Amino acid sequence: MRPPMSTLATARNSSALVLSALAAIFWGTNFEATRLVLIDLPPWTAAALRFAVAAVAALMWLALTRGLDLAVLRRNAPAFVVLGLIGITCFNAALFLGMETSSPVTAALIMGTSPLTTNLLEALINRRRPAGMALLGMAISLIGVALTVGAFSGARFASGDLLIAAGSLGWALYSIGCRRQVSGAAPLETAVWTMTFGAVALVVIALAVETPAAALAGVSAVTWIAGLHMALIGSVLAIVFWQIGISMRGPAATSVLFNLVPVSALVVSALFGRVPSWSQILGVAVAVFGVWLASRGEGGSPARNPGRRANG
Repeated sequence: MRPPMSTLATARNSSALVLSALAAIFWGTNFEATRLVLIDLPPWTAAALRFAVAAVAALMWLALTRGLDLAVLRRNAPAFVVLGLIGITCFNAALFLGMETSSPVTAALIMGTSPLTTNLLEALINRRRPAGMALLGMAISLIGVALTVGAFSGARFASGDLLIAAGSLGWALYSIGCRRQVSGAAPLETAVWTMTFGAVALVVIALAVETPAAALAGVSAVTWIAGLHMALIGSVLAIVFWQIGISMRGPAATSVLFNLVPVSALVVSALFGRVPSWSQILGVAVAVFGVWLASRGEGGSPARNPGRRANG
């Protein structure tokens, strides 16, 4: 006897919920993994390693599931190249260079506000006034970030924090560009192709400014594990799980789970022995509340942005 359709729908929704939550958690672990990789590797090589592996794995996944639609690639090739340079190359350059002086929790929190930043920036591009709730949510989120870095107790933003914030702005432009410049491509196809072109650029730059072969020859097992984790789990698997969540639960319901990214980074950081201070815990809570509040005010529109996410 087949189970009722309502039971099947509930089971599918529950599975999608779990997968979406896992995707956000995986993205949150990337920041601690980045810190570990940077112990042995210079930033450009670390970024190139992550996305060279991720791009190959993502292309294989796309080929086995949807197939490589070359017509989509030809039609959107210029957009894929430009967006890959902005959303993968430039963003990850800012992240890996910024993480040399920033902390995993702060970096994750800054990036956790990127869906909200995207919606506010898109409102300005479209010459419409952002919703009042979105502006309030952004203000609250910025207070949370300031609490996390200790700005209210006299500490200053590190240069890495500002670099990651610039990368977050670049990611917002990437997210907007994916919606406005790409035509007839599924979100997963957009993510894979932009990841591929961005990875090629990262490899070329790493070869030009660093010595990747020599650096990789002397890395520890921990660095390899952290690098592969970022590439396979924190990039490819997270993207696939997030796309499943969006397809089964819808973007609005899925986007709320993006708030787990900074929470995951906070927990992982604590597991690695860096117990967060009360200001960090409070800052994460305040920032997450701000993003949630803004997403409610925008009717769930931030959901559209993480669906394009190719790194995090």
